[in-house]
Amino acid sequence: MAIEKQKPITQQDLDSKMYGLIGKLSEEGFACERYDRVTDFKKEIMLIPVSAKTGEGIAELLMYATGLSQRFLEMRLQIETEGPGRGSILEKKEDKGLGSTIDVILYNGTLRVNDTVAFSTTSGIGKAKIKALLKPKALQEMRESSSKFYSVESASAACGVKLSGSGLDDALPGSLVLSTEIPNYEQEITSELSDIFSTEKDGVVLKTDTMGSMEAMSRLLNAAGVAISKKSIGNVAKRDVLDAYAMKANDPHSAVVLAFNVGIDDEAKAESEATGITIISSNIIYKIIEDHKEWFEASKKADREAAEKALVLPGLIRVLPNSCFRISHPAVFGINVEKGRIRPSYLLMNKRGEIVGRIKEMQNNAVTLQEAKKGDAIAISMEDVTFGRQVREEEMLYTFMNDENERALRYKFDYLLDDESKDLLEQISTIKNASRPKSA
Repeated sequence: MAIEKQKPITQQDLDSKMYGLIGKLSEEGFACERYDRVTDFKKEIMLIPVSAKTGEGIAELLMYATGLSQRFLEMRLQIETEGPGRGSILEKKEDKGLGSTIDVILYNGTLRVNDTVAFSTTSGIGKAKIKALLKPKALQEMRESSSKFYSVESASAACGVKLSGSGLDDALPGSLVLSTEIPNYEQEITSELSDIFSTEKDGVVLKTDTMGSMEAMSRLLNAAGVAISKKSIGNVAKRDVLDAYAMKANDPHSAVVLAFNVGIDDEAKAESEATGITIISSNIIYKIIEDHKEWFEASKKADREAAEKALVLPGLIRVLPNSCFRISHPAVFGINVEKGRIRPSYLLMNKRGEIVGRIKEMQNNAVTLQEAKKGDAIAISMEDVTFGRQVREEEMLYTFMNDENERALRYKFDYLLDDESKDLLEQISTIKNASRPKSA
């Protein structure tokens, strides 16, 4: 092993990190050990160190995966070469001289020229009659050009094969491909579509390149508590962005498009800029999950800050004596903030619950303010107020808020209030309730 060639300090560092992981897995009820130290493969999980940069450990990983599969899954690895074919679509492409083709891993049964196969499409079940079966020549990758394939009349599991035939245009990569001779093949494909493309009323829009990646993305998003309202295969289109934009009305935190390993149409980009809908795109699944989490948190924070800014907070001011700078149009006078906070646009009411007017501007030494808090002595201006009538010296004025605002402060944004502000909120509520007309 390569580890034996490392310096002792490197081996110790690996053991330290390895056993830290083993300890955490043990807490979850899993017995683990480094692969070369496993004594019972039925009771212990192997941990095989690998390097994505150098490829170190990959050979060991494949060796043990193959060996354990042969030892413990022998019956499940058996295939049937007789009977109708069953496989999985790896890729759909246009091949010169062949038209639409699908690359298939045939893992059971046999397919023959002129057989009819069924597969999943975005609109349901598709069918195609096999015109040609092509197998790769020796040592050639089956995804290379058609010149490196040769025609066969039949292909049996397990092998890779290219299918040519009319009706393959809408075949979904990653989906099942079944001979129509298989009993209940339609039910099997419908079940696959139902499981993978199931959605909810509200949620993000998800686009992927294959059904396999769609299934993987769906599971990860579901585990993260993220609902999906629409799923489809292929590039992000304008319609996808519009669907995400429509989600803003029901759930603004779901108004986003997640795109795995697909392109983004120019019209979709333009619509994204016009509507402000974010498209999170990557060819790494976990990066999309992480980027979405960051976007979600930022979106919630922005909404919370906007809601906080829109709320009317409890405030109590005292009109200062000998501080009227203008009687009306607008009235300008000095005040002291006794408790809480005030902002421009706040309505003010007196101790009888009568609304006297709205704050237009606030200033301190000719500097315009957006907020004043307890202890601040400033000047405010109010339209539709005549000083000496609606407002008088030494009068105490309270911020006025509607019932919805009051409930929000009590139950959702109570963290904005200290104990004194909470007491002031109760005073404001009492004044409002006392001024309401009494029912007969």
